[in-house]
Amino acid sequence: MTYETFCGGIFETNCYLLAAPGGHILFDAPDGACEWLESHGLSPDLLLLTHGHFDHIPDVAKIKRRFGCAIGCHAETVPMISDPDFFRGFGFELEVEAAQPDFLIEAAREREFLGAGFEVLEVPGHSPGSLCFLSRESDLLIGGDVLFAGGVGRWDLPGGDGELLFRGIKTKLFPLGDNITVLPGHGPPTTIGQERRTNPFVH
Repeated sequence: MTYETFCGGIFETNCYLLAAPGGHILFDAPDGACEWLESHGLSPDLLLLTHGHFDHIPDVAKIKRRFGCAIGCHAETVPMISDPDFFRGFGFELEVEAAQPDFLIEAAREREFLGAGFEVLEVPGHSPGSLCFLSRESDLLIGGDVLFAGGVGRWDLPGGDGELLFRGIKTKLFPLGDNITVLPGHGPPTTIGQERRTNPFVH
């Protein structure tokens, strides 16, 4: 499975455009993602969100309006993208253009998106409703902000839980196999094996 990467916004947030049999799937929508797609002649047919933190969703409404693609996310992500004042309620002076998801996603051993099969893992702790998408066929995990190269997602934001995050990484991600490439929400790709052996946050 081939993919393109864009990094945008002040938090240098990654998003990934994967080529599936039935079209292109975009994972997350940081600031600048819509402009990147347009400038490269790329057109997503589906937008899937790993979680709803403000650095991953600024261009959701813009992308849906421009390309007409459906949006899928976890139920706990819905208020983060549908309520423009959601983050103000937690003291952040941020406003996000509201968007409504077209369908909800939950943990599943197998789910098909545009003809591509994924295992969907729910790994909260960084954010409620945080999802990871595993393509066994490509040994690829789109991991959001759960696991980074040498790091993990922060757990001090609203809804965060460090113990829950670490347990999820150890029980749901590390058993997937050392050769699985992780495409994280920030920073460079890594592998499950590398992080299981060397990640200082998860022993």
